[in-house]
Amino acid sequence: MMKSTKPAEAIVSVAKLLTTRHLAAAGRRAAAQRNDRRGRTGDDWRDLIGVAVSAALSLGVAGAAWAVLPDELKPVTKSDPKATVLPKPVVKSEPKPPVTSRSEAETAQAASPARQAGDVFRDCSDCPEMVVIPAGRFLMGSPEGESGRSNDEGPQHEVTMAQAFVVGRYEVSFAEWDACVAAGGCRHRPNDEGWGRSRRPVVNVSWEDARTYVAWLAKKTGKGYRMLSEAEWEYAARAGTTSTYPWGNEPGQGRANFAGSGSHWSGKQTAPVGSFAANGFGLYDMIGNAWEWTQDCWNASYSGAPADGSPWLKGECGRRVVRGGSWYFRPVLARAAFRGRYVPGSRFSVLGFRLARTL
Repeated sequence: MMKSTKPAEAIVSVAKLLTTRHLAAAGRRAAAQRNDRRGRTGDDWRDLIGVAVSAALSLGVAGAAWAVLPDELKPVTKSDPKATVLPKPVVKSEPKPPVTSRSEAETAQAASPARQAGDVFRDCSDCPEMVVIPAGRFLMGSPEGESGRSNDEGPQHEVTMAQAFVVGRYEVSFAEWDACVAAGGCRHRPNDEGWGRSRRPVVNVSWEDARTYVAWLAKKTGKGYRMLSEAEWEYAARAGTTSTYPWGNEPGQGRANFAGSGSHWSGKQTAPVGSFAANGFGLYDMIGNAWEWTQDCWNASYSGAPADGSPWLKGECGRRVVRGGSWYFRPVLARAAFRGRYVPGSRFSVLGFRLARTL
């Protein structure tokens, strides 16, 4: 059933009546003022009409109020195609604050000049110091006439390192390993044999333990940390030399920590990392102190070995290659070309490791 519109019509009629009366009164006032030659302006008419509008609005009939307005004074509506739309004010945006997120900071770092061969750096306060090793090539293995040579050290073959890479300046220390344990990245807490932790090379770690540490550090830093390939290890240990040891063909005295090397640690225990002179690439303890795990599977000769420095991941992978000799073993096992092997789960006081990283 439709509602009656009579009350609304009555309200509009009242509004119009009031408006007419206001306009008539305003006309009389205007006529009375003509003798003083003062004409009404457009503003005056707007004032008068405003009185009528106010009267209608006071009655709550906005529709009636707008109905009595001339077209030029009606409010602009979106539906009116003749409406003049004022331009929106221009609001100047505030300058954006500098970006400080870690990801963009890393992007900025990546845009900085590339590291050069010989540069020493670390990626975090708990990270091992690293050294950039130059690209190059070398003869891997030992010549047939080398004293103490084993058949698994041949045939000698050329290996090319097409790109520079990064190697730990020292063997990974107990302090660095313990940081991994404290952060929850490593669960194994190796025995230090009573020799002390801190700057001693971490020992009693397996190949699998080493991989755990590498994975933790790679995740922590976002960098390409890994274990060295066997070829990278020998290239880094020789540092451009072709002799039996990096310093010459004789073991000598006081050059490194292995049995009979003349130091007060020889045949007894590990020495703090960096206790002996560095080699030509600025690396310490590549010979002696602790055997260093590599990525490679064991193969009894170099026949078919990669020539690009990559790890050899075919062969007897139930044993992994170790290099460099240790505090306990004879000098002949500390030669740059000597190859050892252990089961990946082995944890002994002669076993440690060193890091590599891709630039």
